Amino acid sequence: MRLILVRHGETAWNRENRVQGRSDTPLSDAGISQAGRLAESIGNERIVGIVTSPLRRAVETASIINRCANAPLEIDEDLMELDQGMFEGMRFGELSREHAEFLRRWAADPASVVMPGGESLAALQERAWRSVYRITASCGTVLVVSHNFTITAILCKVLDIPLSDFRRIRLDNASKTVVEADAGVFRAIVINDTAHLK
Repeated sequence: MRLILVRHGETAWNRENRVQGRSDTPLSDAGISQAGRLAESIGNERIVGIVTSPLRRAVETASIINRCANAPLEIDEDLMELDQGMFEGMRFGELSREHAEFLRRWAADPASVVMPGGESLAALQERAWRSVYRITASCGTVLVVSHNFTITAILCKVLDIPLSDFRRIRLDNASKTVVEADAGVFRAIVINDTAHLK
């Protein structure tokens, strides 16, 4: 079983350094272009299915890829991004000025905090892993389109990294990460491949 984990293409909010979370933002023109190049790079893969977060930026990325993959496409709520509650839509500079104490706690131990009005990394990892568990019941290669925190939480589980160390993993927009699963054992083969964007 092989998973290709894709972070959605760029949105205007990515460019503006806004907290995106569950906000349903579309791809920017650059994000649409990134998704097209990503689709071309996956052209030789035999994709048996595509599973995507329901958020628009992920669905748009998945749909562009599926023009090449031509595979059954399924939406999975468990692949949504971290619910960032009251921080949704805020610019990072504004967040730093208005919520400095929270950010200190987030920097010190991100696994121990809950986004005000949102969720924790642990809750995100639990629901994202439910999705992975369902998907790996299939055979073949499945492409999963999701979000930065969601894919990072999955990788922390695969790599046996504590959630408090999630910053060790970097995922760019429209990147590919490949994970293989065999008899319940997961291995990360490639992380944050962006060669197709260069």
